[in-house]
Amino acid sequence: MIRIALTGSIGMGKSTVAKMFERAGVPVFDADAVVRSLQAPGGTLVEPIGALFPGTVERGVLDRDKLARIVLDDPSKLAELEALVHPAVRSARDAFIAENRDAPALLFEIPLLFETGGEVHADKIVVVSAPAEVQRARVLARAGMTDEKFQSILERQLPDAEKRARADFVVDTSGDLSTTESRVREILACLGLA
Repeated sequence: MIRIALTGSIGMGKSTVAKMFERAGVPVFDADAVVRSLQAPGGTLVEPIGALFPGTVERGVLDRDKLARIVLDDPSKLAELEALVHPAVRSARDAFIAENRDAPALLFEIPLLFETGGEVHADKIVVVSAPAEVQRARVLARAGMTDEKFQSILERQLPDAEKRARADFVVDTSGDLSTTESRVREILACLGLA
């Protein structure tokens, strides 16, 4: 089994590329989706987060914006949150691997791959990239996104150029979708999966 890590900074098109791998038959583990599920109403992390960050949970619902305001500018608070989240995500990842143990390849969509040292668990690394102006336009078009929040997120992420330098494959998502899809097919062929 080939373990492929898919990463890239915010707004680079990771989810779009992950769906292309999934359509090609590669099971996908989306770390962000797991986190959203764990933090959704009824999720196993809602109560512990509420206890750790008073005022962020009301009637069983986590206010993600309020939580972001608390942790994004305070590295110690972010570390406390990550100490809750990362073990839960690892557990979900282990279950995903067990469920798909017969697949020839698995793709792990992990936005903070290098920042968390997760690359050691990957056989191949795919970095999704786009020019800074394309990235900025995509991110600022998101509901609730501000320039300040975008900058805060970027400061926690490894620069795009460094991610590309550490990749086995780079997917440029600044063009049309068919060009991106062609690149994904090339990567699958290189890995003997097409």
